[in-house]
Amino acid sequence: MKVEDFLKHECNRRQFLENSARNAAGLAVGVAGLGNTASAAPSERVRVGVIGLGAQGRELAQKLTTLPDVDVAAVADPDTRQLGTVVDELSKEGRGQIRAERDFRRLLEDASLNAVVIATPDHWHAAMTVMACRAGKDVYVEAPLSLHLNESRRVAEVAAETGRVVQTGLQQRSGEHFRSAIELVQGGGIGRVRIAKAWVVHRRKPLLPTEESTPPRGVDYNLWLGPASARSFDSNHFHRNWMWYWDHGGGELGLWGVHLLDVARWGLGVDWPQQISATGGKLFFDDDRETPDTLNVQFDFADATIQWEHRSWSRRGIEGRSAAVAFYGDEGTLIVDRGGWKVYERRESLTANSSEQLGPHLRNFVDCVRTRRQPAANAETGGLSAGLCQLGNAAYRLGRPLAFDAETTSCGNDEPANALLTGEPRTPWRDVLA
Repeated sequence: MKVEDFLKHECNRRQFLENSARNAAGLAVGVAGLGNTASAAPSERVRVGVIGLGAQGRELAQKLTTLPDVDVAAVADPDTRQLGTVVDELSKEGRGQIRAERDFRRLLEDASLNAVVIATPDHWHAAMTVMACRAGKDVYVEAPLSLHLNESRRVAEVAAETGRVVQTGLQQRSGEHFRSAIELVQGGGIGRVRIAKAWVVHRRKPLLPTEESTPPRGVDYNLWLGPASARSFDSNHFHRNWMWYWDHGGGELGLWGVHLLDVARWGLGVDWPQQISATGGKLFFDDDRETPDTLNVQFDFADATIQWEHRSWSRRGIEGRSAAVAFYGDEGTLIVDRGGWKVYERRESLTANSSEQLGPHLRNFVDCVRTRRQPAANAETGGLSAGLCQLGNAAYRLGRPLAFDAETTSCGNDEPANALLTGEPRTPWRDVLA
């Protein structure tokens, strides 16, 4: 797509969207399956349970309450303190009686719930999604879809077997400015593109060691651990810091990389890499975290390359952005982040401002619950982008390049690599993913 064609297309598209919005404003449509914004009759409402009530879970619960055809009817968290906080917040908004459970399985048993939102630590994502699908619930699960590559495969298989809708929390897929950026890249607006780079650069605080202790009152720590290895309680392996330990998360690559690498992979139109190499380490923080504070990963595909970089100790971003994706073409460079996008190295001024992402992504999920269509970021999409993070971390931990076989979704005969990519849930959760 030539630049002038893109500009004309954008003008026509925006005019169409504006006209559509004006036309819709005068309507009060309450038909299920049309993604309506009018109040829905009780029989047409989607009843949702939210599992995991940390910062992200609370944000998702609050955002869902703004959708007029959705009822947040139940919440679950093994920490009763977090349960109480969210129930109080929602009750103050007049949301009616909200069921609160410490054990998420009680929500899966509730036949009145159509769907669940999973916003737990990463080590729970896959097993909980599989259990929810088998219980007849559609699922919105935060990214990454899984902590291990084999778990993502199992989630996709079970979602297909049960016919459930699974949306992963890669909300950029529903952001209008991300969509227009990808359209420009794939349409040739910056020429031939074979290299993309994704990064996050910011300064975190050191994670000081803590001693083993008794779990806080009201916390079912064994349930919080779930499929992860059994261990005594210490506050670092719990709220806010679990992502810096391999048993629970993937560090910056799992936290930020899954979102930004998804955009890079989307723009280049690639799936699995053929070779992965990584270098980095704990170069600045002499602290308790296991994951690296500095990491560079290169993913080599058949005819394209994606590079990842993170620095958790710096404030100087790349290309003037702290967390973004750059597409390097032979006729220009496009840089996109959650605040918008801009093309450089061209005479024409090509930019787009930020667009809402989380709200439209949840709207897309609810609409797919009604229509049974595939959502913007289904299990296959979520598994691929989580897989890049898992492969990058495995290459770093082994200290050598990995060769990946897309047909077997494994590293072939490389047993040490396959072991890192394969989860070993503890009993009784092991059978869930079998």
